Amino acid sequence: MNPILTRPGQRGWLSSALVLSLSLTLCKAQTAPTSITEWQYGKNGAISITYDDASRHQFTRALPLMERLKLPATFFVITGPIKGSRYQGKFVGRPVQEIITESATIPTDEHNFLERCSAAGYLGYQGTISYHTRSGSLYSSGKKQEAFHLMDGLYAKVRHGDFPQGYEPCPEYKEAIGSSWDDFRKDVAEGYEIASHSVTHATMPGMDEANIRYELEKSREEIRAQLGDRYTFSAEVPYGYEDDRVMQIAYKIYPALRNRMPESFLKEIDRAGRQQPHPTDKDYIQWQRGPLHNTPLDLMKSWVDSTCAGKDLWLVLVFHGIDSLGWEWTSIPKLGEYFNYIKGRENQLWIATFGDVTKYMREREHADLRVEEKTGAIGIYLTHPLDPVMYDLPLTLKTYIPSSWNKVSVTQGATTIEPDLQRDEKGRYVLYQLKPNGKTAFLRP
Repeated sequence: MNPILTRPGQRGWLSSALVLSLSLTLCKAQTAPTSITEWQYGKNGAISITYDDASRHQFTRALPLMERLKLPATFFVITGPIKGSRYQGKFVGRPVQEIITESATIPTDEHNFLERCSAAGYLGYQGTISYHTRSGSLYSSGKKQEAFHLMDGLYAKVRHGDFPQGYEPCPEYKEAIGSSWDDFRKDVAEGYEIASHSVTHATMPGMDEANIRYELEKSREEIRAQLGDRYTFSAEVPYGYEDDRVMQIAYKIYPALRNRMPESFLKEIDRAGRQQPHPTDKDYIQWQRGPLHNTPLDLMKSWVDSTCAGKDLWLVLVFHGIDSLGWEWTSIPKLGEYFNYIKGRENQLWIATFGDVTKYMREREHADLRVEEKTGAIGIYLTHPLDPVMYDLPLTLKTYIPSSWNKVSVTQGATTIEPDLQRDEKGRYVLYQLKPNGKTAFLRP
C-alpha cells in the first residue's frame, strides 16, 4: 500500500512536496489526490436562513413558504412564551424590595448597576422592562453614566408608585405567544433547526452573571427537555450583542453562537458591518446580512450572487418580523420572490441550517484524512477528534481517479454508492459523502 496522510485541519490538496517525497521513496506516483470540499456537496458557497424571536407569523406565513420550496432554516426562539414551557422569566438574587429600598439612598453606579438592571423587569410593576432594555443598551455602548441615570429614574418612579402593578414582558416576548412545543416537534421532524434566543429576550450586557446564566441555561434545558440534545447546539444572545463578558459566559453553555464565534479559521462580518467579505486570509467568511423592512430586493439578491461567486463565503440571513408583525418586518410577497431566487441557485449553493454549516466547517478544519492505494482500490479513512454525538455530519470528499477507471463504486461499511464521474482542469474525479470516525471507505473501479 501507498499511505498518504494529511495533517489535522489541512485544507486543499495533499501537499505536492509530500506526494513527491513519498513517490521518490516508494517509487510509485500518487494517482488519487483526495480533499475534503470547502462546502457540502462541493458547492460554491453556503447560505443559512435564520429567524429571531419566534414571532407567530414566522411559523404561520414564512414557514409554509419555505416548506413548499424545501428550504431549511434556523429559528432562534424565545422559550418562555412557548406553550408548554416550564421556565419563565425571573430575577435571580436577593428580594427586589431590598434593592428598591436601597436605591433611595445609594445612587446607581458601577458596583450595583448590573444587579439593578437585572431586577428592573421583575419589580412587580408593568412598564419597567423598557428601562432594563434601554439601560442595558446604553451600558453596552459605553454610555455608562446615562445608563446609571436611567436606572435611578426607574427606581425613583417605582418608589413613588408611578407604575401599575403586575408584570409586562418585552414586545418580542408577546409576539412569540401562540406557538407550542408540539408545533416545534413537527418542524424539527421536517429538518428545521429550533435554537435558543434566551427565556425572555433579555438585554444581557446589563445583567449580572447569575441572571445571564439563568436566561441561557434555562432556555437550553427547556429545549433539551422538549426536543432533545441535538437542538441545544446553536444560540443567539438577544439583540445581536457581542459584548465580551456576555460572550464568555454564553460560550460555556452553547457550542455555537450566531453573535460571534472565536474560530481561527473564520472571519465574521456582523449585520451592521459595512466591509466587503474579501480579501481575507481566513479559510471561511461568515457574512451576516439582516434584511430590514426597506432593504431593496436587488441588494438582497446581490448578497446571494456574491456567495455563488465566492469559494469561502457563508451568507447568514437574519430575519425578524414577517408581514406586519415584529421588528423590521418583511412582507411575504417580497420573501417569496427572494426565496425563489435562492432556490434557483441551489446547484451552486449549499442551503443549510446555522448548526449544520457550523458543524461542517469545524469537522473539516479538524479532520484527519488518510488515503491508501493499492492495485484496484483506494482506501479512505476519515476521522476528527470532536464529540462524535454532536458532530455527526457527513463530509464531502473529492477524489481524482485513475484514467483507466470508467465507473466507480464507493463503499463505507454496508453502504455502497456509484457517484457520477466529473471532470475539471485537473482530470476526472468523483464527489461522495463519508461519515467521520466510521469504517474505512473503499473506491473501486
